[in-house]
Amino acid sequence: MQEVLEAIQIETGKNPGAAIIWMHGLGADGNDFVPIVRELDLTGAPAVRFVFPHAPMRPVTINNGYVMRAWYDVTFGDLEGKSRKADEKGVRGSEAQIRALIENEVQRGIAPASIVLAGFSQGGAVALETGLRYPEKLAGIMALSTYLPLAAALPREASPANRKTPIFMAHGVYDPVVPYLMGTTSKTALHALGYDVEWHEYPMQHSVCLEEIQDIGVWLRRILKA
Repeated sequence: MQEVLEAIQIETGKNPGAAIIWMHGLGADGNDFVPIVRELDLTGAPAVRFVFPHAPMRPVTINNGYVMRAWYDVTFGDLEGKSRKADEKGVRGSEAQIRALIENEVQRGIAPASIVLAGFSQGGAVALETGLRYPEKLAGIMALSTYLPLAAALPREASPANRKTPIFMAHGVYDPVVPYLMGTTSKTALHALGYDVEWHEYPMQHSVCLEEIQDIGVWLRRILKA
């Protein structure tokens, strides 16, 4: 049985009717996106349980093997141009851990159709990896400043249940960490497979901006209608 990751949890009201599992980026932890909760306007949506898991500690090749929180290893050349290579063992291991978090929410009474997977950078890659393969319909997938990992395997592994699941992707046009081109080519690949991707781009680097938070709020309100 997969061990459930330690996570920070915030509920916007009593008896949450929806959950958002939000994964941080490389080297951060679950605290990274906690401040955004109070900035999101979720008026009209049911009470939400935000779950911000901490990625496991592991050595990261691109950072000279330094041990840090990471969803998978990153090596030199992985994030260049159109390349979407990824540490397959690490990505699939994190997918299993996020599935366990989904099942944990289901056991607490929240249906998969009311669960959003979200993430930034590495966390966004894991959100796409997990959400597109999850066997039951999810409310949505939010992937920020990221790319589609293990893209070649997706056509044969994609879950029919999430073929029409709303996907929110956003990227900074000046991103020096995960190049803008990686985001756009991932969006194009998903469109080619028939996925409903709502794309946003902003004049920023590898970060999140106020306009983006506002756009996320609009999207969440739409897919989490009470």
